[in-house]
Amino acid sequence: MTALALGLVLLSAFIHASWNYLLKKSGGGQGLVTLATALGVAIYAPLVVALVWLQGYRFAPAHLGLMLGSGVIHTFYFLLLDRAYRSGGDLSIVYPLARATGPLLTIVAAIAIMAERPSAVALAGAVLIGASAVVLTGNPFAHRRGGTWQGVKFALLTGCCIATYTVWDKGAVAHWLIPPLIYDWGCIACRAVVMVPWTERRAPGGMARAWRDQRKTAIAIAVLSPFAYILVLTAMVFTPVSLVAPAREVSILFAALMGAHLLREGDLMRRVVAAAGMVLGIVGLTLG
Repeated sequence: MTALALGLVLLSAFIHASWNYLLKKSGGGQGLVTLATALGVAIYAPLVVALVWLQGYRFAPAHLGLMLGSGVIHTFYFLLLDRAYRSGGDLSIVYPLARATGPLLTIVAAIAIMAERPSAVALAGAVLIGASAVVLTGNPFAHRRGGTWQGVKFALLTGCCIATYTVWDKGAVAHWLIPPLIYDWGCIACRAVVMVPWTERRAPGGMARAWRDQRKTAIAIAVLSPFAYILVLTAMVFTPVSLVAPAREVSILFAALMGAHLLREGDLMRRVVAAAGMVLGIVGLTLG
């Protein structure tokens, strides 16, 4: 992995952990998630128009199918992630499980479907990142009887969504060569088309309440969430997905520290040990 790709991924990881912290702290809710999605479409629209004009981007019908498919997968991702947080799962449990499950499944898919062949050192680094994430959670499966177990189940489902959309989106930006900003905006727009009417049916007035009570959080997520993923898509244009996906999981460290210090979820020593494992894993990916 090049220094540029690693830099993009690490910056994305910090931003991604930050908006997850905001979502957990706010209490979430379908109204907030949908409002942030709709705001993301509006906020990034001027940039997309400018990029289309500057690059002379030509839309192809297949691009719509790719954006729509990714938008649907991301819809499930956001709803499952929000449900995991609202069901009682701590940020330092839900986030590591979801983020660790995704890249490990992504690597399997990249090898089986895309014929990528990461080196043994890179694979060892990916496995170390996943193992460190498990250490970081402190055996969440021991909480089967509490609300935490519900968070664990939804976190694992979220991880499956992460693996699915990562492989899907890699093909869109690397094979079909759709510019990352345009592609991500199209995916968000497709997601908004699905989520806005669905939210209004299931939770009438939910978006209006979120705008009244959680406006700043909604705007922050609308800006940070797309930006974090655009950075990842840019890295995937010239870097194998089997390397990008695991490297993203350094965000687990940021989320763990936010949970420990800002949300007072405690157990800092275990997080330090797990963080050291993640750093070694990142080194393995870089050398690979």
